Amino acid sequence: MSTSSSGQDLTEAERKRLERFERAKANRRGRKAPTVMPSRLARTSAFAPRKKGLITDSGFQRLYVVRPHTVVEVRGRELGSQHRDALYALFRMRAKRTEMAPQNGAQPLPYYHTETTWRALLSATGRTAHVNNLGTMLRVFEELRSVSFRFYQGDFAQYEAATQSGRLAAAGYSDNLLGRIEWDGITLDSRVKVAYGEWVRDMFESRTLASIDGETYFKLRSDYAKAFWPFIDSQPDYTWVAVEMLSELAGRDYKAETTRQRLKFREECRQAFDDMINAGGLASWTCEEVGSGRAKSYRYRYVHALPKQGSLDLAAGINGS
Repeated sequence: MSTSSSGQDLTEAERKRLERFERAKANRRGRKAPTVMPSRLARTSAFAPRKKGLITDSGFQRLYVVRPHTVVEVRGRELGSQHRDALYALFRMRAKRTEMAPQNGAQPLPYYHTETTWRALLSATGRTAHVNNLGTMLRVFEELRSVSFRFYQGDFAQYEAATQSGRLAAAGYSDNLLGRIEWDGITLDSRVKVAYGEWVRDMFESRTLASIDGETYFKLRSDYAKAFWPFIDSQPDYTWVAVEMLSELAGRDYKAETTRQRLKFREECRQAFDDMINAGGLASWTCEEVGSGRAKSYRYRYVHALPKQGSLDLAAGINGS
C-alpha cells in the first residue's frame, strides 16, 4: 500500500526511508560536526581496542560478531584504534556524491568521496598538525584500503548454520572500505581526496547510516571507550548495555574467559565509562549485577549528557505554552 505526501504516492521502500529520516531527526542530540557513517561500522568489533601488537600478516582472517547487529569477516591484516580514528575523521568531513558518466546508455553510477586537507584530517583526529604526521596518516589510509570486509546480512545463527554445512552464509557483500587516495602536495593545506568502496556507497544511497558524536569520540583516551562509544551513541533508545555485549564490541568472548580475565575486563569497562563522562558524552553511569554464581552478569546503565532532539522539542513546547 502506498502513502500520499505532498500529492505524490510513495512506494513502501520510500515510506520506510522517510520514517527513518523522521526517527533520525528526533534522535539527534545537537551534535557539532557529527561522524555520519554506515550503521554497521558503528556497531562492529572489527577494530581492535589497541594500537600496538596488531597482526600485520596479509593472510590474516577473522570473523567479528556483535549479536544481533553485525557479522563481519576481515581479511588482509588486523585493524586497530588508529584505523578507526582515521575512518571516523573521514566520515566527519562529510562524503560528497558524484555521478560517473554513463557508458553504453547505462544509468549514471554514483560514487562517494571525501575532499579535505591534511591539516583538517589531523585536527579531526586530535593529532598535532605537523608535516611529520602526514606519512603516518597516509599509511593508515593505505592499510585500511588493503583490507577486505565481508559483511553478512543474516544473523550469527544463520552464519554458523551455513558454515557448518559448508555453504555460503546468507546474502552478503565483500569490498574494501576505501578506494583511490589522491593528494596534491605534502604541505598541511594540500588537498586530499579519498574515495569510498561500493559497499559504503550503497549504505549512503540507502541511508543506512548512524550519527556519532565525533567531538566526544576524539576526546576519548581509552581504546575500550572508543570501541564502546559508537555503539552506545548510535542506539538512542538504549539505556543500558550488558557486559557480554561490551565484550563482543571489544572482540572478546566474556563467557569463555577466566575469572581473572573477567575482572580485568570489567575494570577496563569502568575506566571506559568514566572516560565517556570526562569526554562529555555521558552524564552518569552505574553497574548492576544480574543473576548469581557462574551465571552472574553485569549491566551498565547510562544517561547521555545531551538529550535527544525530540526531547528538546518537547521541552521547548512545554516552556513556550
